[in-house]
Amino acid sequence: MKSRIEVYAGTAGHSVWFSNDVGENFVHPNSHSGMYLEARVWCFSSHPKQPQFLLCGTDMGLFQWDENLTRWKLIDSPMNDVWALAQSPEDPNIIYAGLRPAELYRSLDAGATWGKIEISGLASFSQVNMGPTRFTQILFDPIDPEMMWATVEIGGIFQSCDHGSSWKEVSKGLVSIDVHGICITQMPNGTKIIYATTNQGLHRSTDNGSNWEFVLLDSQWQYTRAIVSQKSDPSTIWLCNGNGPPGNTGKLLKSSDYGYTWTEVKLPQPFNSTPWCIATHESDTNLFFLCTNLGQLFKSIDKGVTWEKLPHEFGELRALHWRTTEYSDNRPPHSITVRRPPPTL
Repeated sequence: MKSRIEVYAGTAGHSVWFSNDVGENFVHPNSHSGMYLEARVWCFSSHPKQPQFLLCGTDMGLFQWDENLTRWKLIDSPMNDVWALAQSPEDPNIIYAGLRPAELYRSLDAGATWGKIEISGLASFSQVNMGPTRFTQILFDPIDPEMMWATVEIGGIFQSCDHGSSWKEVSKGLVSIDVHGICITQMPNGTKIIYATTNQGLHRSTDNGSNWEFVLLDSQWQYTRAIVSQKSDPSTIWLCNGNGPPGNTGKLLKSSDYGYTWTEVKLPQPFNSTPWCIATHESDTNLFFLCTNLGQLFKSIDKGVTWEKLPHEFGELRALHWRTTEYSDNRPPHSITVRRPPPTL
């Protein structure tokens, strides 16, 4: 088997695009690859114990990419519109999937069977936007292996203390229950800090989610999307901040003191919309990818010190992921026919 870095861009209406040259070029598998070319892609999940597989949540259900077969497979399930995915760090066969309208499902056998987890207080419809709620993130707690977290737009924050079997809402103190993402870090003195992003600002909890406090950013906008801690340095956190969905500008913010102060990171050119996703991976903690809601892509190979804008621009991006994959010698990378993007006019 051989290995390489693979980057995946999930679009809102043009399926998944692939790059095997660290983001310099992207290709689009054709209709024979197993996924509808106009699928709306919301999330990805991969696991280091199964490097040949990638899970993908779409408006058409849950798909699995096989790197050796270079094909998508639709996983048979009761789920239609999958917005959030997470696999157990210990066992890749344990999969959680959050839907739109908001429902939570779990598989203990790699997707062969699924069970719905009933959650008290989880609403499928919101009077705020007069529409369905949806899961935006599912996170295994990196400090407490029994604990899990889930964010719902527009529905709040939910916590499990028994590895996902039961859940409770923990939204006390949020100025908005329109929650987009969550991040957990720990200070040297053992203090666990949890951050959650919303449409009205960033929030912090230091008591394991029992209470949340609003964190005012030194920015003309308080709208926040993705938030991630740097895997090699828990004091460093990255935050996407912009002027709305999709917006027409924004900032990438960085904290070097566990989220207590933030500075703007300079990018090589202005954002065309709110920055939406940050992709990191434990296989290379120096490599970051960043995308905006309306399709710009940026890359850093030095832990976010410097950035370059990548050539390809998409229409609308909703998910970004990268990993180190394995493929067999008798199957060249992406040997299926691909549709390359047209030249920029």
